[in-house]
Amino acid sequence: MMFEGMRVAITGAGRDTGRLLAGEFAARGAHVYASARDSAAAAATADPINREGPGSAEAFGCDLADPESVRGFAAALAARTGHLDVLVNNGAAYASGPGLEDADDDVIVSMISGAATGTTLLVKHLLPLLRASARPDVVNLVSGCGEPGHRRSTAHPAFYAAKHAQAGLAGILSHRLRPEGIRVISLYPPDFVQDGPRTAGSMLTARSVAECVLFAVGQPRDCFIREFRFEQEQTSLRPVPLEGAS
Repeated sequence: MMFEGMRVAITGAGRDTGRLLAGEFAARGAHVYASARDSAAAAATADPINREGPGSAEAFGCDLADPESVRGFAAALAARTGHLDVLVNNGAAYASGPGLEDADDDVIVSMISGAATGTTLLVKHLLPLLRASARPDVVNLVSGCGEPGHRRSTAHPAFYAAKHAQAGLAGILSHRLRPEGIRVISLYPPDFVQDGPRTAGSMLTARSVAECVLFAVGQPRDCFIREFRFEQEQTSLRPVPLEGAS
């Protein structure tokens, strides 16, 4: 199996793309440390993995917006393993709405502190475990909202701010950690759907995003894939015809 014996930590693993990634890594033999703000949701991801194999999983509560929770998750991993092969920074709070007033203050604080501060602290505290790995990777599910000039999402401005901060972290870490052999891989998908047809004219799916992650992590160690950039689905790029036009 491609990832047999690998140790993989995934944030935001209680649902959607994080849960999918946990299952895909485990299906290839990895041991997954699945974290979520709701520990019961993380357990709901880990339990079927442990029943079905071939990989295995452990569940953890980790609120990325709470520094103490982040440090606790990192300490729990250090107590269980001497190394970490892959850290997937997937967890991030989300809100939609074009105006700053479309989200309460506490929602804005949670979005920015989780994706920006929380991700930064988690990488910091897990670096000793990553450095102890023979094949360390840090994978960041950033979002197209972290790309300069991106304005196509319905996400709240604070989500854009959080993802630009995460993109800045990923960029400098890729440069500074490469001499140590730590690959930093970032994905910038546009708004995507969890399920749907995987055709050229359809929206990007979570499974396609997950397969990009698996592909990058599976490459030989001389292959440093820094970023995945995506075109948006083509239907949204077509001009809207004027009324009465044919």
